[in-house]
Amino acid sequence: MDHARPQFTIDASIRAFSSLSHVDQSGKASMVDVGSKNETKRIAIARGIVQVNSVISKLIAENNVKKGDVLSVAQLAGIMAAKRTSDLIPLCHPLSLSYANVLLCLNEELHRIEITAEVRCTGKTGVEMEALTAVSVAALTIYDMCKYAVSPKSMKITDIELVSKTGGTKGDFLRN
Repeated sequence: MDHARPQFTIDASIRAFSSLSHVDQSGKASMVDVGSKNETKRIAIARGIVQVNSVISKLIAENNVKKGDVLSVAQLAGIMAAKRTSDLIPLCHPLSLSYANVLLCLNEELHRIEITAEVRCTGKTGVEMEALTAVSVAALTIYDMCKYAVSPKSMKITDIELVSKTGGTKGDFLRN
């Protein structure tokens, strides 16, 4: 059985038009060289939601989930994920973070956990992926810790997005 991967080529005119930043001249994925970029202070904030049902919401509020303190464990998992983003996302540069935090707020009225991550560094590339990874892993941790209590269809991870970023040559971003 031949396990060779099919070779894809990209027409040079299409490549020039699209200016793919993470693709080399042969069309293969490659890491961007940030060596000539200036170091600047970089900050990114991301958020997301884990929608749960009233049973899970009550268990979390009372700290009665069998696997332990959901919000504290998810916070630590998110921080750890921010620090390991380059191990998880193939073309991300390893960064020396100066700050990473994940805040989790149980909204008992709406039966959801609202997650916000903030990541900072002084470097040559941004920390958007680190903030988004922190939120994603915190959400997955909540899901994992609570899945025993109810059917998986009772939980939904949603609305993971970048809220803001500062620093870098492309300028600042703030979601309205």
